[in-house]
Amino acid sequence: MSRRGLLIAGGALASTAGTTLPPRVSPAGGGDMPGGGDPGDNSGRAGKIDVHHHYTAPEWVEWAERAGVVREEDLLWWARWDEDATLALMDRAGIATAVLNPTMQDRYRSAAQAREGLSVLFDALTGLTHRHPGRFALLCPAPLDHPDVTTWALERAYDDLGAVGVSVKANHDGVYLGDPSYDRFLAEVDERSAVLFTHPLDLPGKPPGAPTVAGVPNFMCDFLLDTTRAAVNLIRTRTLDRYARLSVVLPHAGGFLPQIATRLEAFGDHCTPALDPGRVRDALHRFYYDTAGPLAPACTLVETAGADRILFGTDWPAASAEIITEHTMPAVASDHAFTEHQRRGIYHGNARRLMPALGAPAVPVTGSAGARPQATRQ
Repeated sequence: MSRRGLLIAGGALASTAGTTLPPRVSPAGGGDMPGGGDPGDNSGRAGKIDVHHHYTAPEWVEWAERAGVVREEDLLWWARWDEDATLALMDRAGIATAVLNPTMQDRYRSAAQAREGLSVLFDALTGLTHRHPGRFALLCPAPLDHPDVTTWALERAYDDLGAVGVSVKANHDGVYLGDPSYDRFLAEVDERSAVLFTHPLDLPGKPPGAPTVAGVPNFMCDFLLDTTRAAVNLIRTRTLDRYARLSVVLPHAGGFLPQIATRLEAFGDHCTPALDPGRVRDALHRFYYDTAGPLAPACTLVETAGADRILFGTDWPAASAEIITEHTMPAVASDHAFTEHQRRGIYHGNARRLMPALGAPAVPVTGSAGARPQATRQ
């Protein structure tokens, strides 16, 4: 493993010194896995599916530095993805398939640069999936500053690369999901009956990375509020009704949304337009929630949304191997709010029902120079 891989792992491999990593887990949907073809399988025989996995392609970083988009020396730990460290973590955690969410795809200065950068990203993903069939799935990033490029990216990612979902930030330049400015994008995603993964990052009115409270990193509190604001705005604007084929995944167990569910029902009439308590309850059961965080005691989330709406997620590499194996995984494995059947659903069954392509053989792809077989739209 490279020195960079060791750094990224946050000591993961050092902590496993003297122990033997388990054998490589068969990919979800692999032909050699019992029950692997059934998207509703909760038998426990399949490996985990990690739906919250940040991916910064090293090939993209090299291109982005040459193009003046980033400086590699300034990249934070979560943008230093390493293939060897990732596979070691996946094997250690029993993760069969990681759903990759590409990072830093909102930094392009022009539509032409966005298209070039995304082409580099997609080619890197092509190589990765060739090297490790079935171990990785793709979310399509949406560079919302360049709508025509977003349309092109959706076509390339879904029709050529077999994407299983789309990723977008909770807010774009301070405007939250649910605002009418998102309508073109959401209509395109809805047309594909796609799964939309949202994630907090930049906070309204703050320079990127600037803490709201000195000494408290934004990911500690403010990221959870950012997700909550997006979710409430989606409910307020009836976006889930207007785009009924759209499925929305909220990270970090929905931020504060499960904890303020009763408050939202009680005071929803103070919103504009007013929120009917019945509509609030319905919306809470329509979102999906991942376990990255790590997950707090889950009784409130289960009561709010139901265990069949919870998906396993790690937040790698933003979360170190120690956080994942010592906090995130035990929070799911030992929480008395879950039955064993529900726990198996969280590990893989729920994700495969939501994204059936995860239970199918990997889509064969080639680099940009070759012909790409067409995949069926979701």
